[in-house]
Amino acid sequence: MKPICLPATLDSLDEIGKYVVAATTEAGLDTKAAYGMRLAVDEIATNIITHGYEEAGRSGEINLSGVLSDSSLTMVLEDTGIPFDPRSQAAPDEDDLCLPLEERSIGGLGIFLVLKGVDDFSYEYAEGRNRNILVAKRPLVVNG
Repeated sequence: MKPICLPATLDSLDEIGKYVVAATTEAGLDTKAAYGMRLAVDEIATNIITHGYEEAGRSGEINLSGVLSDSSLTMVLEDTGIPFDPRSQAAPDEDDLCLPLEERSIGGLGIFLVLKGVDDFSYEYAEGRNRNILVAKRPLVVNG
């Protein structure tokens, strides 16, 4: 798929969502996997925009690409916001997840959903760029 480059603003989330829907459709992902990827990309993009740019007083762009292989769909988000590895955020524990929303600790749930929504997630920071890499396995096609 042709990569897209969008302003790092909340207004770009709609276009990001459309791109992910097109990619998951082309990849033939089932409804659950497609929803998990859409939710995961939306959460990462929202965090990039909010924390990596807006709260840091920066402006910039988000680059999003979808790469299809025979076995997977890989979505890559790149940005020049402040460096942040989403995996460094502590995941909510079982007790915290069972609490009513108003009693839960703030933070961590979005990244928890990202990690649960895709088959693989990795992060790297190189040459002044954050790279968030999300992978969903494609269904196996049996010929015959």
